[in-house]
Amino acid sequence: MITPAILLLSAAVSSDPGGCWSMFRNLRPGFRPVATDRSDRFLGKVQERTARCRGGDTAVEGRELPWVDWQRYWGVGDMMSRSPSIFRSFPLVGADSRGIMGALLDLEYQRIELLKFNLFDNSGTYEEYRQKNGPARKIWKAMRLAPTDPNYSAVGGDSESQLCSGDLIRHRNVNGICNDIRNPAMGSTGMLFARNVEFESTFPDLGKNELARNRHGNRIDLQTPDPQLISRELFTRPSAADRKCKVDFTRDVYPNELQPPDTNCDYAKAPFFNVLAAFWIQFMTHDWFSHLDNGQNDASQTMQLGALRPDEIIDRSLYGDRSDPAQFASDGRQYLARAYRTTRNMNTAWWDASQIYGYDETSRKRVKRDPKDRARLAMPNGYLPVLGPGDPMRPEWRGQESVAFPDNWSIGMSFFHNVFAREHNAFVDEFRRQAALTPDADSGLRNPSSADAVIRYRDVSDVELFEAARLVVAAEIAKIHTIEWTPQLLYDEPLFRAMNANWNGLFAHNASMKFVMHEIVKKLGRSPDARDATHWYSVFASGAGIFGQGSHHKEGFLFWKRDVWSLKNPDHVNGGVNHFGSPFNFPEEFVTVYRLHALVPDLIDFRDYRDPNRIEGEIAVASTIQANATTSMENRGLANWALSFGRQRLGTLTLGNEPRFLQKLPMPRMGEGKTIDVFALDLIRDREHGVPRFNEFRRQYGLRQFTSFDELTGEHEMAAKLRRIYGQHKCDASKVISTAQRNADGTLVNDCLGHPDGSTVDNIEDVDTVVGWHAEGKRPHGFAISETQFQVFILNASRRLFSDRFFTSSFRPEFYTTLGVEWVRNSGPAKMYEPKPQNGHRVEVSPLKRVLMRTIPELRPELAHVANAFDPWARDRGEYYSIAWKPRPGAESDPAFSDRERAAP
Repeated sequence: MITPAILLLSAAVSSDPGGCWSMFRNLRPGFRPVATDRSDRFLGKVQERTARCRGGDTAVEGRELPWVDWQRYWGVGDMMSRSPSIFRSFPLVGADSRGIMGALLDLEYQRIELLKFNLFDNSGTYEEYRQKNGPARKIWKAMRLAPTDPNYSAVGGDSESQLCSGDLIRHRNVNGICNDIRNPAMGSTGMLFARNVEFESTFPDLGKNELARNRHGNRIDLQTPDPQLISRELFTRPSAADRKCKVDFTRDVYPNELQPPDTNCDYAKAPFFNVLAAFWIQFMTHDWFSHLDNGQNDASQTMQLGALRPDEIIDRSLYGDRSDPAQFASDGRQYLARAYRTTRNMNTAWWDASQIYGYDETSRKRVKRDPKDRARLAMPNGYLPVLGPGDPMRPEWRGQESVAFPDNWSIGMSFFHNVFAREHNAFVDEFRRQAALTPDADSGLRNPSSADAVIRYRDVSDVELFEAARLVVAAEIAKIHTIEWTPQLLYDEPLFRAMNANWNGLFAHNASMKFVMHEIVKKLGRSPDARDATHWYSVFASGAGIFGQGSHHKEGFLFWKRDVWSLKNPDHVNGGVNHFGSPFNFPEEFVTVYRLHALVPDLIDFRDYRDPNRIEGEIAVASTIQANATTSMENRGLANWALSFGRQRLGTLTLGNEPRFLQKLPMPRMGEGKTIDVFALDLIRDREHGVPRFNEFRRQYGLRQFTSFDELTGEHEMAAKLRRIYGQHKCDASKVISTAQRNADGTLVNDCLGHPDGSTVDNIEDVDTVVGWHAEGKRPHGFAISETQFQVFILNASRRLFSDRFFTSSFRPEFYTTLGVEWVRNSGPAKMYEPKPQNGHRVEVSPLKRVLMRTIPELRPELAHVANAFDPWARDRGEYYSIAWKPRPGAESDPAFSDRERAAP
């Protein structure tokens, strides 16, 4: 996330005992040592002089709080966070520059330590990881294709090292194999979920070790505390008290008018994030992971969801292995070889748009192609076709659009699937236009079986073009998420720079420096030394950018260098990936922090794009799920839904703000008239999947623990609610509860959490993780998520780019076509820039905005005012990361800005 030069200078400033300005007298760089033991980690807390240098008294005053320090540095918030000095923006030495660079330095240290301490593969590779220089390992026998796989012989069968080649490396295979050509099974459908926490900390309710027993004292199990009670007491929106609103929000409440002024069907809103963003993340998770086998868990075993509504029955989770794990010795300590139980990711783990294109042969059968041009997706009348009698589907999917991942279908899923199906076809159509103009020109595409043969535009088959379009769409989606969705989710300057560095590098506009950084990263990636291949690789990748790493191999001298990258060389095809010694898959902990239902409103303020400042009516989201989503999309129109989602603010991720309709969601597969409480279900699933409870979760990720409910929430009434549900106990200081963190005096954490032995303490160790991060009372400026959730993203947002060759060394015309490479780089056929700077930066027109302009051209007048498609479209973004809710010029009459709107707390 930062460059080495900045790292050196910032380290000099922050470590110099003479203070901030003594760096001019003595630039002796000193680095904060990377922890050698997980209990001595950084925790996001700096020394007093460092805090003062970066944020003055405000930063110093916050050092004793449990939250990370960087959120109090200069320049990391809105205008109020900026230094009063007229020299505040001087590069490196100005106060704001020191604050922002200090924040980036802190984030980089956190990423380095997360890569060092938080990678745990369940597939049998962890013992290898624990060996000397194990984090530099790149090939694992556990990632070989099995003898039962139809491609087993094609990759080398039982040879010492399997290697993908030929058609297996040309494009993204439907089941995810051969993304890493030397680890064919990695990330493919059905592989085991990984973990980001020590295996010994998983499944705490089983009480498998002394630490877990000391930590929870037999107070927890799958049903304790009651998940339905937690849902009702902690998650329910206050609008439940207003009986004038429909109790379950299952019908259009006010379909052709606004709710009466004396009615409260409202929710706490985030002023800088819109409903498009809420549905976007569901669209993403449908691509990344699924515990379900064709939309279902273990139908052979059922269980009660809770005690409040005993008629609510759910399938139990599917497990990969429930036997006791093996153990091994390393450095004088015994380790588990895997978690106490394992689960399988029934989707591909790659960012490959598998929700659109499929993740196995069954799901691919639901993907409809245009019979007139098999490179295009079928879109009769401009919308996706519905599932038909011959399609593999569950009964509850009947009447929905025919897509690869049709489960949990909603109006938001209908929207994004239709938009990106149109985008797929837009790319195909542009390629066809180019082919008509220059049929004999080189398309850039190559066949690995005859790598030197030019493939002309006229020779590209429908299958080849379809798969190239998939590559383009998947890369566009990854780009949107990385440099558009995430910087709006985390709306401040450090994260804007960090996410753009992840994608393009901090030297994106300096070709020479970017080249140098890429060359350094390439050499570090080949190093057998764990520190080079992990710590330093992570640092220098921030200067170079992860996307496209290894996609060029320059040879020659000075200005006479030429690119010798070759499709025939496996080290070129695969050379840009880095798994940091642990095979890539999503961890269970990543799944839990994406439980973001509070983002979704109960009612959509529906608008017509021809009169955008007027709300025509309020549509219940619950009336637009499953087959109703499909009919609602076609009847009301893609442009109108886009405008409605784009202008409306989503809900804040806090306790007491979950959509009411999800507490009584129809669940036909469990029986006629059956419903389910989704929030109670989330709690049960996290417990079944062995996610540590909140306080240990934070310790495992290198964040400071909490010692009471009041410290966690900062709010007495909510702390009292947590106390009523989770309870208290008389503590025993002789019981050590964790080795993942130490107290300030160096002692191990015990049951009393710093309180006197024998005192009554809150059962904060028992708080479910999803409850804990909803309850966090403090978060950095512009963060729609909590500090704990963000810590999980620091690690995994980078890894899903680092590990994917189609985003690194195989981002090449040989795979994408020349047009495809330019389409991804420019977010379309040609690069476009916003006419006005945004938060002090000249920025390209954001990638989702470009997609919407192409696929819904009616919206171009509205989108002309939009800088980020996930910021409410009528909001004035202000001067510097303002989160104020005020209208831009021309939107003053929009009722969303009237007094009846309830602001976020």
